[in-house]
Amino acid sequence: MPALYNKSVLANGVRVVTGPMSGVKSASLILYFDIGSRYEQPEVAGVSHFLEHMLFKGTTNRPDAKMISEEVEGVGGILNAGTGRESTNYWVKVPSTKTDLAFDVLADMLNNSLIDATELEKERSVIVEEIRGTEDSPEELVHEIIDEVIWGPDPVGRPIAGSVETVNAISREQMVDFWKRNYLPKRMVVAAGGDVDHAHIVELTERYFGNLEHYGEPDAFVPAQVEQSEKRLHLLERPTEQAHLCIGMPALPFTTERRYVQGTIEAILSSGMSSRLFQEIREKRGLVYSVYGYFRPYEDVGQGIVYAGTDVKRVPEAIGAICHELARLRDEGVPLEELERTKELRKGRLLMGLEDSRSMASWVGSQELVYGEILTPEEVTAKIEAVTAEQVHELSKELFRTDLLSLALIGPFDDDAQFREVLTLN
Repeated sequence: MPALYNKSVLANGVRVVTGPMSGVKSASLILYFDIGSRYEQPEVAGVSHFLEHMLFKGTTNRPDAKMISEEVEGVGGILNAGTGRESTNYWVKVPSTKTDLAFDVLADMLNNSLIDATELEKERSVIVEEIRGTEDSPEELVHEIIDEVIWGPDPVGRPIAGSVETVNAISREQMVDFWKRNYLPKRMVVAAGGDVDHAHIVELTERYFGNLEHYGEPDAFVPAQVEQSEKRLHLLERPTEQAHLCIGMPALPFTTERRYVQGTIEAILSSGMSSRLFQEIREKRGLVYSVYGYFRPYEDVGQGIVYAGTDVKRVPEAIGAICHELARLRDEGVPLEELERTKELRKGRLLMGLEDSRSMASWVGSQELVYGEILTPEEVTAKIEAVTAEQVHELSKELFRTDLLSLALIGPFDDDAQFREVLTLN
């Protein structure tokens, strides 16, 4: 039987992983780098995201952005990228007959981008407007505020795009230096999924990245410290018609096996219309027009967030209702029937999520980048199945504490007293 997944490592340290799929006609390639916004020095905050944009703006072989997009879209393909706090990725999905073309375009961007000074100034303006757009959107902005409330000045709580001030100050020289020092072979994973052949992907990687060398000293991040001992609140007064709020708390990093328990807690609270937050707060009480929760784990720390959008007059009641649901899970645990139903939901969505070549490339690439190993869906579903009600109960007691709560709230409010009073899990 052929291997479900394949891995090779080039002499310079670049890792190549593939997830071949039968019955599909597409191929997806993702180039991962474990470098993101929390690695940045304060004076260049936002440079990871800025650089990601600039690598689409022209290369020595394809001097303008239109040539890059036309080559991929001209065969029906899709090209994009994403920047996070701990990683950056560039991806393309094409008909599998065009895999070589896809690789050539991505490699050209990563190896030969011009970082043209004129284009840089144009894109600087675009990113500044993107930042201002977030500031004008309370529903988006509240998620950035809660990060800052939980983590304070630590880079893990800083907006990925940086600030208007830092983006305006980043020079071409600083960007090129950041690019060369951090897009290193030891930090790179090439992932492919779909109708692909592992040996062929390795051959392409060797051709385009086999000579990639280390340049200078790469950036590193200082582990974040959880030093909270009392609840925190931050109000941003805006004349909005609806209020937007996030309740957050520190949580587990992805480096612990208990991440499967934490994922189960997330699903109990917020996966789908049958979840507790949706049923209790939106359906039964009609308190909000939107409510959901998520955990965001990093290498050393994590955070849990519940978002809600509600009428400005019902904010205290909405905060109290969310706190009630967290406290109920902490104090009463989860019934076995609900736990089993949640496990089936998680397993089903995991398996259905792997039906696409890009999802498969993401599955093998992100695991290799983050964990250095690739589990099969069956291995992950076994870990989900192994989560017990006792584990859910114990971790809920650890996470859901009044002294670890934070609140970010945007709306027509200038006094936090009434919100501070109801932000409690007692």
